[in-house]
Amino acid sequence: MDHALACASSPLTCHEVLQGPLLSSLSSIRAGLTMYVIEDKGGAIALMLASLLFLGTWPAVLTLLERRGRLPQHTYLDYSLTNLLAAVLIALTFGQLGDSKDGMPNFFTQLSQDNWPSVLFAMAGGVVLSVGNLSTQYAWAYVGLSVTEVISSSMVVVIGTTLNYFLDNRINKAEILFAGVACFLVAVILGSAVHASNAADNEEKLNASNKLGANGSVEPSKGVLDKVSDGPKDLENGASGTKHVTRAEAGTAEYLIELEERRSIKVFGSSTFIGLSIVFFSGVCFSLFSPAFNLATNDQWHTLKDGVPHLVVYTAFFYFSISCFVIGIGLNILFLYRPMAGVPKSSFKAYLNDWNGRQWALLAGLLCGFGNGFQFMGGQAAGYAAADAVQALPLVSTFWGILLFGEYRKSSRKTYILLGFMLFMFVAAVATLMASSGHRSTK
Repeated sequence: MDHALACASSPLTCHEVLQGPLLSSLSSIRAGLTMYVIEDKGGAIALMLASLLFLGTWPAVLTLLERRGRLPQHTYLDYSLTNLLAAVLIALTFGQLGDSKDGMPNFFTQLSQDNWPSVLFAMAGGVVLSVGNLSTQYAWAYVGLSVTEVISSSMVVVIGTTLNYFLDNRINKAEILFAGVACFLVAVILGSAVHASNAADNEEKLNASNKLGANGSVEPSKGVLDKVSDGPKDLENGASGTKHVTRAEAGTAEYLIELEERRSIKVFGSSTFIGLSIVFFSGVCFSLFSPAFNLATNDQWHTLKDGVPHLVVYTAFFYFSISCFVIGIGLNILFLYRPMAGVPKSSFKAYLNDWNGRQWALLAGLLCGFGNGFQFMGGQAAGYAAADAVQALPLVSTFWGILLFGEYRKSSRKTYILLGFMLFMFVAAVATLMASSGHRSTK
């Protein structure tokens, strides 16, 4: 009643009367909040599972665009924008809302602290991740989505998980952890065998249909794409409306030829060695980014000055993503004018005008950004070695590869057997890695 009388007598008085209780309420609410940090094993595993879904899906989205013929430089420039946006959103929400915890300053507070040694470790992790992601973008075309993800992810576990185990002061159960690492190593070998067998199957199909030239070049498809019929929108081919081009059946020689004609990276006639070399290079890059991030957040090498808090995972991820963004943007602008792997030249103006599939590339950046962020949040709680269980992402990628792209359709029995054993070893490896989870002491 008193508030109503005050408002009636003077609008200014009304503002002052209502402002006091409102600000007091907001202050009390904020005082009851603290920075959101995952500290229990259950929460860490939940984040790892979300990360697994996101990190297994974004490669399929970029592969979809490459198979539609969109230049990889254009796609990666779009992807880089939203990948950075995800890190900024995580820093401004999880890293800034609520009061600081003991030894864990808020995001804005850490930006002004003398923590540059840890910042450089985080940025080094972003550099190797960005180079690895760029490499896999070409490896998907040469080797296929499924095998690329299996080999590179298994290398992350064999190399990166071993490094993280020692950096984390052995908080994971070694006898279980390294059994999982051994399973991943077997999966790498089987992944290489799957690719070689599938490549032989494809070459046999093309030779049988007389579509493969003597030098490995592809003969024109001569009418494979001429049929037109009514039908719904086709996700991979991008056709829409009441009319669309009838595509060849997945797994046939005609399908392989049609795909080669449409895609932006031409791979027929290239050696198996080229594709696998790109995959193994990307695997080495991916193996180093998580240990670098581990050093950034936990300072195992004692590079920070006394009294300077460790980087909180949200701040470290922000710096990590900044360097990832700079490298990704810089290299892909260079690739516009000096392309790789026979990709056509482009220009920055052409990129700005290319809206074909841009929404998918932007979505891929968000999926990858939040996927990496959730992996690091889970790793800070349960150990980065156990967090490498998200390298199960090829299980998701293989699902998308078979469902969307017809990978391994009409392949030989040998290829199917190798693929089955590869996935079995992968599931066993992930299960043992999850079982090795520990708990990081916050003291």
